[in-house]
Amino acid sequence: MMDVVLLSRLQFAVAVFFHFIFVPLTLGITVLLAIMETAYVKTGDEMYKRMVKFWGKLFIINFVLGIVTGITLEFQFGTNWSKYSTFVGDIFGSLLAIEATVAFFLESTFVAVWIFGWEKVSQKVHCAAIWLVAFASNISALWIILANGFMHNPVGYVMRNGRAELEDFGAVLSNPYAWGQYFHTISSSWMLAGFFVLGISAWHLLRKNEVDLFKASVKFAAPFTLVLALLVALFGHHQGNNVAVYQPAKLAAMESHWETATNAPMFALVWPDEENDKNAVEAIKIPGLLSFLAFNDFNAEVKGLNAFPEEDHPPVLATFLSFRFMVAMGGLFILLAFFAWKKREDLASNPLLCKALMYGIPLPYITIMAGWLIAELGRQPWIVYGLMRTSDAVSPVPASSVAISLLSFIVVYTALGILDIYLLIKYARKGPQPADQAEITEESEGVA
Repeated sequence: MMDVVLLSRLQFAVAVFFHFIFVPLTLGITVLLAIMETAYVKTGDEMYKRMVKFWGKLFIINFVLGIVTGITLEFQFGTNWSKYSTFVGDIFGSLLAIEATVAFFLESTFVAVWIFGWEKVSQKVHCAAIWLVAFASNISALWIILANGFMHNPVGYVMRNGRAELEDFGAVLSNPYAWGQYFHTISSSWMLAGFFVLGISAWHLLRKNEVDLFKASVKFAAPFTLVLALLVALFGHHQGNNVAVYQPAKLAAMESHWETATNAPMFALVWPDEENDKNAVEAIKIPGLLSFLAFNDFNAEVKGLNAFPEEDHPPVLATFLSFRFMVAMGGLFILLAFFAWKKREDLASNPLLCKALMYGIPLPYITIMAGWLIAELGRQPWIVYGLMRTSDAVSPVPASSVAISLLSFIVVYTALGILDIYLLIKYARKGPQPADQAEITEESEGVA
């Protein structure tokens, strides 16, 4: 028998994961574009302008298709999660409304100015437009994450008539869990954009295509990516502290930690045994490390999963493996970014590093999705932590209807994902418009 709760969760997960093919690149590449165009305005170097137009074309492809996948997400709160919407709509709806009416419209307006404004507005106005796009897209993410943060750490509400109603909007806006999520998400998205630029630049440099332009791209992206890779680790550690305070069961699942302990150790080799509420493997013990990582104190108490009712345990294995993968990839990204920065003056002289950057482009995407899997799966069985269980939030609809819509989502989103990847690869390989053709295009635009 089909389970409507599981199917609805799968449908939302499919929508979110496909949408997140597009979101992080948009958040990060707009910042890089703004930095690059600022260099063009300051120097007047036409190569910088061609560079901005090349990376801007990839941004536009990603942005347009990302809008399509994002629209359906909010509708699911009415179609699949109506009981949840009734319960927290007073809080959740206000945040999403601000995101749509302020941040998204600001972003959409100025992205149109930026796309169509070449040679029609002044260089400074055009540059200001992409800075505003970068600001608006990242502020848009803030409102969405503030809404999601309430699900993880509900604050600023009062229970009235069986609903969580807004009482203190300031508390919702200053939710420490949400801000930890935001900085971790934004830094990882900007890092992803840095690796995107580095990987494509490496591909062209190995083939000696537009060497000066892609060398310049590397000089912009390499230090940017290294700084962000380090910030991802820093913000990730801070968010781990938040998880320890606000969602201790999730932390225990992330670390497969079963028994409450002070000076809690961490094991280099661990394998969970969920059926018997313990670890099947524990080897290479490091005393106090888990306490330190969770609370910055080697003697702090860390709650184990056995301190919570079994029905409140998150899925341990999936949460544990996703966390291990995310941490391992974080270390790899720091190494790749460091060597890219070190070799930024002549990246093509190290073909192995170039290939690692090229083939590593998908890894930040996968790692960000693993991070969201930890966040959302580790919160289970709660949709609003400690207030509402996921099983109580689903709409009273037939499971067969959800199964049909889930299959439709998979088909449509797979097609959009393939189209996005195809177009990005096609135009990334094509490279920037040749300088002589760019001059002809600008002249025709000026006449028009």
